[in-house]
Amino acid sequence: MKRRVVVTGTGVIHALGKETSTFWKAIQAGENGISTITKFDCSNIETKVASEVRDFDPTLYIEKKEARRMDPFVQYAMAASQMAIEEAGIDAAKEDPFRIGVLIGSGIGGIQTLEEQKVTLMERGPSRVSPFFIPMMISNMASGQVAIRYGFCGYNECVTTACATANHAIGDAFHVIRSGLADVMVSGGAESTITELAMAGFCSSKAMTFDPDPETACRPFDKNRSGFIMGEGSGIIVLEELEHALKRGANILAEIIGYGCTCDAYHITAPHPQGLGGIKAMQFALQDAGLNPEDVDYINAHGTSTPLNDASETAVIKKVFGDHAYKLAVSSTKSMTGHLLGAAGGIEAIISIMALKEGFLPPTIHLETPDEQCDLDYVPNQGRKKDIRIALSNALGFGGHNAVLAFKKYD
Repeated sequence: MKRRVVVTGTGVIHALGKETSTFWKAIQAGENGISTITKFDCSNIETKVASEVRDFDPTLYIEKKEARRMDPFVQYAMAASQMAIEEAGIDAAKEDPFRIGVLIGSGIGGIQTLEEQKVTLMERGPSRVSPFFIPMMISNMASGQVAIRYGFCGYNECVTTACATANHAIGDAFHVIRSGLADVMVSGGAESTITELAMAGFCSSKAMTFDPDPETACRPFDKNRSGFIMGEGSGIIVLEELEHALKRGANILAEIIGYGCTCDAYHITAPHPQGLGGIKAMQFALQDAGLNPEDVDYINAHGTSTPLNDASETAVIKKVFGDHAYKLAVSSTKSMTGHLLGAAGGIEAIISIMALKEGFLPPTIHLETPDEQCDLDYVPNQGRKKDIRIALSNALGFGGHNAVLAFKKYD
């Protein structure tokens, strides 16, 4: 019999809130976390808006000396992990450290550190490059630093699969526990890519919108959508084997019951024209969870606000769910959060968990002009109360990576 896995803690660092309750209230209210870029002079960059983490003090979570040796994406992961571990009530001193693991991903890693150290190299020479440059930059350091801080000696890994990163990380962590390799896993994603180089690269790829108005720039499923908006931060959850959680009296937020992943094997950025990889990923998640399509109440869509993604994902949902596609609710919370790349699936998993726990469908804001290709219930502009039992969270990344998580309301 497969071991059951539940969620016992969550942590968020984002423009809309630096802990879960504040973040979730903003999502329920349909608040827009997108604003004009302040982190660098964006006058030469075509995209002028993003969802920035502002007024973040890493020393609230990390000693000042250590914080200086961490890229912001690691700082965000450390802060969100602390929140999740504290909410879960995990006491490392009372646990077998080899039964607790960490699996936190990042799509890009320490690009801010890379940019800064490149300037140092060019202006001051190689001898002035920081000895901490490499450990600050590499993507696995979020998992490494969290494990070091808490003494978690078990399964430790990093996933890097572009925009599907955090879903893969959480899905893999789920399977690690279910297979018996760990009792507890700290998992999710972290990203800090609102930098001049990263933004210039995405602008050059024509993936981002050039709409300078924060109130119209990100409009998933709208006919006038024109590209995604960058976000940053971290979303971390604590996954735990059910009996382990019950034994110590943990507060269970939701149950994770399925995970499906595939690759389009088609194009480095565009989705498969028939959505074959996305279809199979959703079907595999349902199969893994032992669900029928009509069991699903809500889908947190990948919903990037790009012309190709939104139409393709809608078609995929129709293919998988048939007539039931018109009975379930679908929303893109990226309309509020922007696209956090490797951290997107982390915060969207938390949104899905809270939606189940509190019986609330989060909205897709800025949805004004219906697109004939996008004709499902996207919970337009205003969230609504509804008791839901099963939620899926989709993630579709560059390279053709697809990862889908299935969550269940815990009884």
